Amino acid sequence: MLIIGLTGGIGSGKSAASEHFERMGITVVDADVVARQVVEPSRPALAQIAAHFGDDILLASGSLDRQKLRQLIFKSKEQKIWLESLLHPIIRDEIIHQLKTSTSPYTLLVSPLLFETKQHELVNRTLLIDAPKALQIERASQRDDVTSSQIETIIESQMTRECKIKNADDIILNDSSLRALHQELERYHKHYLELSYEYNQP
Repeated sequence: MLIIGLTGGIGSGKSAASEHFERMGITVVDADVVARQVVEPSRPALAQIAAHFGDDILLASGSLDRQKLRQLIFKSKEQKIWLESLLHPIIRDEIIHQLKTSTSPYTLLVSPLLFETKQHELVNRTLLIDAPKALQIERASQRDDVTSSQIETIIESQMTRECKIKNADDIILNDSSLRALHQELERYHKHYLELSYEYNQP
């Protein structure tokens, strides 16, 4: 099956793009959603996290206290490495499982860290939703109700825009209207349907 990796920085319009692909009947596997699923109550990963950090890492409901966990790994590089070494393989396996069970003509793997986490190795082509930095900051600060400096810090911590452009197979510059973005996505959708026919040939 043809798998398209969709990525983009914060405020680029990546979520709007994946939602439109879903409306066009394409299965979307979202790495961020998977990362939350694998630490749900009753999942083995959550028990391992609680055993390592202590039960106070859990909320009264038994679910993970994400804010407390973020604070812990922010303070300790060693704890961050431990957590990533636990979760990254589990997340990868779950992503692969969801990709394999998809029944749409092609499947979308959405990941903000597609290149950084080597998740691009799971896809056949990559589509970057790109936007100028100033526009990223404007959109994200309005959407998430955080300061421009906080958004800029997030952008600076990720792969540069130039590197993403260099690594991507397909690029949509999302610096206009939502309608314009949808038109570009529909053009690529048609192209990917044509490619999927080739991939699905015996």
